[in-house]
Amino acid sequence: MKIGILGGTFDPPHFGHLLIAEQARETCSLDEVWFMPTKIPPHKAGSNLCLDEDRIEMVRQAISSNPFFQLSLIEFERSGPSYTIETIKELKKRYEDHQFYFIIGGDMVNYLPKWKDIDELLILITFIGIRRPGHLLKPIFSDKVVLVEAPQLEISSSEIRERLSNNQSVRYLLPEPVIDFIKERDIYGKT
Repeated sequence: MKIGILGGTFDPPHFGHLLIAEQARETCSLDEVWFMPTKIPPHKAGSNLCLDEDRIEMVRQAISSNPFFQLSLIEFERSGPSYTIETIKELKKRYEDHQFYFIIGGDMVNYLPKWKDIDELLILITFIGIRRPGHLLKPIFSDKVVLVEAPQLEISSSEIRERLSNNQSVRYLLPEPVIDFIKERDIYGKT
């Protein structure tokens, strides 16, 4: 099976996440895309994420209508920062027959040299870079990343959290089941 992996804090998951996952799945003929919430992202250590169980449930709600999307909780099975290389090694052990594709924003392609054990990671998986306007790719990694064009939605989880805390509408930014769950749990206050 060809499996796309979309990792992130998903605090909250929004239509931008769903759109790039679907575009990568369709363009690269992926069998499934696994949404993989990070427990402790290295670049956000010490940040104030909402509760793990709430992020997990929001992802579950967000992807529930797409049979090609699955939720993976592999990063919650260990402690410490979530490094992609460790996750991929574990996935390769568990699913020897699968090919893994890691979906990242095109702007992240230029940061790949800073990723932990990037040389080994480039051997184990293929990266799918979602092209974003105004971000040029450095030639050093452009041949190791499959580039996918996707419609751009200027949505960020931090802006959504701010809108929610200011009691502003997030309709058309988040799937309805996610909005309902956020309101039910009063996750970001003032909803």
